[in-house]
Amino acid sequence: MAKKFRFGVQTSRGRSREEWQEKARKIEGLGFSTLFIPDHFDDQLAPMPAMMAAADATSTLRVAGLVLDNDYKHPLVQAKEAATLDLLSGGRLELGIGAGWMETDYVASGIPYDRPGVRISRFAEGLTIIKGLLSGEPVNFSGKYYTITNHTGTPKPVQNPVPILVGGGGKRVLSLAAREANIISVNFNLAPGAVNREVMNTGDQTSTAEKIGWIREAAGSRFDDIELSVTVFVCIVTDDQKGMAERVSGGFGMSAEEVLLTPHAVIGSADQIVDALQERREKFGFSYVAFSGDGFEALAPVVKKLAGT
Repeated sequence: MAKKFRFGVQTSRGRSREEWQEKARKIEGLGFSTLFIPDHFDDQLAPMPAMMAAADATSTLRVAGLVLDNDYKHPLVQAKEAATLDLLSGGRLELGIGAGWMETDYVASGIPYDRPGVRISRFAEGLTIIKGLLSGEPVNFSGKYYTITNHTGTPKPVQNPVPILVGGGGKRVLSLAAREANIISVNFNLAPGAVNREVMNTGDQTSTAEKIGWIREAAGSRFDDIELSVTVFVCIVTDDQKGMAERVSGGFGMSAEEVLLTPHAVIGSADQIVDALQERREKFGFSYVAFSGDGFEALAPVVKKLAGT
């Protein structure tokens, strides 16, 4: 049985407290479930304080990183901040986390940009520690990258468990997510460290179906309990679906027909987008959809029609 639709907005900029909190209230008022914020060092708000400010301005809106980079904080620090945010938001955190990918962030910060296999191994250890600390039980962990000695995480989160969202596009991360996460955000394969033609080619229907296969295989009996999510990076409400798809096709490195089929884009009238999202839920299982950018008001009719169905 298909899971009910939920919708979120991925956004990251606000010029003032008032502007940011008004945006959060608008997102909530339009029926979106979640405000997502990425985790980069370019011109964006820092995720954790921005999530707290958004939660403080709203009453039902959930907040999540999409996704926090494991390399930027020690997992004990990450767990403590997550538990605090969940407590102070009244239980509205979804802890989105991943292995990190954007090379320019590492170059700017001086954080070592290890090869993907090392970052993923470190993330796997970090995720184990974070989940343990959020459980309220004493954690003893000795790994290659982290050591935790008889530590009990505090404060106690409101949610038990705090939902864990893992984002990724490669087999190893998605398989780890299938074993450990409550929500999986299926993305492009970002192993090259920057968005380029090679990366965009991993977002077509064939690649997406392969990713769902990896998740299903690794999840086993827990597959039906996992909420599958996708971020839609190109969101265009238009009466000229074909013409607009042709205009943006070069950026994707796909034909216009392929652009209309990739789960990372929605183009068309509100009714056409509704049909596309329903087809993608049927084909891939995507019931949790994050629209990227600040054009979310145009998508309100889609959310109104599909949220909760």
